[in-house]
Amino acid sequence: MTLQKYYAVRNGRKPGIYLTWPECQKQVNGFTGARYKSFTSKADAQAFLSGSDSFQKKTTATKNKKVNISDFDVVIYTDGGSRNHGNVKGGHVLDDDKAAWAYHINNHGQTFEGTGGELGATNNRMEILALIQSIKRLNELKINQQNAIFVLDSQYVLNTITKNWLNGWKRRGFKKADGTVPKNVELWKELDQLLSTVPKKTFEWTKGHATNIGNNRVDALLNETMDKM
Repeated sequence: MTLQKYYAVRNGRKPGIYLTWPECQKQVNGFTGARYKSFTSKADAQAFLSGSDSFQKKTTATKNKKVNISDFDVVIYTDGGSRNHGNVKGGHVLDDDKAAWAYHINNHGQTFEGTGGELGATNNRMEILALIQSIKRLNELKINQQNAIFVLDSQYVLNTITKNWLNGWKRRGFKKADGTVPKNVELWKELDQLLSTVPKKTFEWTKGHATNIGNNRVDALLNETMDKM
């Protein structure tokens, strides 16, 4: 017996409750600020729709607004960092400079974390790797089809995805408009393949090294990794 799901669209083209994902998808795909969630109970779906659901109202501070984390089934924080001269304009990365990435995933109270490091890598490389590794983990856990939000402090990674720079590079054979090849192009190609494996995703920016608990957690994880290198 297949369990009936109820897809509640709070913010979308036509808010309401839908019985299939394709119907829900039509209301939220490409809709800025879409908020939706699946339930096994119609009552819970109606409560979510009215904004009176009993789920904990957690928020994450972003650049322009506050996002209700309880709107999502999976919350993913990613971060990358480095201890090198590349953080200074005109500087460079030395072969023995430390760099690391980390992610933290929360799926209805279950948490999963990962971190790793490299020598001689840039901060931007680590930021991309953090997102790549988090998506790989979502697929391993088989929760990649759930409604997910990625929260990161890297404007470099966020803008490349949300401002469609990545799609533009891809159309031009992974080249910029001026014909040059983007830095970290192999990682961007890998990320491009992985993004499609998480169909219901939202990206949000948060200020780094501030008050966001999830962001501070991944920052601590990657610094622990660099301390051990």
